[in-house]
Amino acid sequence: MAEVVTAGDASLRALGGQRPVVARALLLGERIDTHRFDGQEPLARLPLTIAVHEGGIAVLFRYGVVVLMNVSSGAEKALIERLSPLIIDPFEPRESDEVRIEIRPDSDDQIDTTGQISLKEATLERLQLVADVLAKSLVLSHYEGRVAIGFDRVEPMAETLRRRGRLGIASRPLLRQIGNALLVQHKMVGRVETSEKPELLWDHPELERLYARLAEEYELRDRARALDHKQEVILRTSEIMLGLVQERSNMRVEWYVLLLIVVEVVITIYSLIK
Repeated sequence: MAEVVTAGDASLRALGGQRPVVARALLLGERIDTHRFDGQEPLARLPLTIAVHEGGIAVLFRYGVVVLMNVSSGAEKALIERLSPLIIDPFEPRESDEVRIEIRPDSDDQIDTTGQISLKEATLERLQLVADVLAKSLVLSHYEGRVAIGFDRVEPMAETLRRRGRLGIASRPLLRQIGNALLVQHKMVGRVETSEKPELLWDHPELERLYARLAEEYELRDRARALDHKQEVILRTSEIMLGLVQERSNMRVEWYVLLLIVVEVVITIYSLIK
């Protein structure tokens, strides 16, 4: 449950009074060790949400994303420097995404045709839901790019196999490709949980509709399914090709053994004749 404290009331009021709220998501690295974060009392712990100077807030996700809401460039730089010891395998350059949020007390929570988000009020829970979806979308974009590279590598190998009937590749690149696909699967399922609803909704079921709209707007489920399918193709293809490479290596070893046996027989015969 979001654990709001008095220190954050001013930040939330400031956000509600600013139109629009600009939410900016940054992918800092493979992981942020949020458990080691040592700072002021957070506005909430799941996900970790803190107040930032000049009235903004930041939402930190352990899978490497921080979402900043109405945070100035100077405050952003200071926060990232503060987080740098907690970032595991930092990314350079950093990928980012941005969305504008209008606070409209006279309307319901909704998303218009341009993708702009309108919230009835700037409550911490609503802002956390927006941050959750924006963070998941950014991570999906990152791994969509990585998987696309792996997918592009599979095609020429398959084409070579079709044309020549053999593979001109060693086993190590294939093993790297399999390892990369497995790591992506592990992160998407084990850490990011793109197909799962945030724990916040257990305590705030009235926000289910808002989350459903946000998840549909960013196509979280469809993109996660497409990513899974591509990874399965990469894994299956790489495993088949690795099997062919290993079979070729085994045949080569068998020929070497046969050649050694022949050489030994020839030497034995020669020594007997002599």
